[in-house]
Amino acid sequence: QVQLLESGGGLVQAGGSLRLSCAASGRTFSSYAMGWFRQAPGKEREFVACISWSGISWSVGSTCYADSVKGRFTISGDNAKNTVYLQMNSLKPEDTAVYYCAYSTWIGARFRLHEYDYWGQGTQVTVSS
Repeated sequence: QVQLLESGGGLVQAGGSLRLSCAASGRTFSSYAMGWFRQAPGKEREFVACISWSGISWSVGSTCYADSVKGRFTISGDNAKNTVYLQMNSLKPEDTAVYYCAYSTWIGARFRLHEYDYWGQGTQVTVSS
């Protein structure tokens, strides 16, 4: 089992920034992928960003982003800490949602929910206009 703990959510004004963190613990794997998803009230959970660890390094070209966040959000990782981050800049009210961290034992996992095996409890991000 892999446990995921998100942190860093909060209330911010439009145009502001937040950094989310997701720490993985338990039976982590030598190679894996991690992703961020979000769910706004009344909407389905949607993909935000992904990153994969090859076992040696963060794989070249391993990051991916939803079109709605490209150029504003950056995903990064610290394998020594089993932690991934989501730096969110130029936040918009439509970014308001519960943000979930996800972990996949498959390094090829990208933007589909079913590709991920473990999920965190979520952290609320609210962007005021």
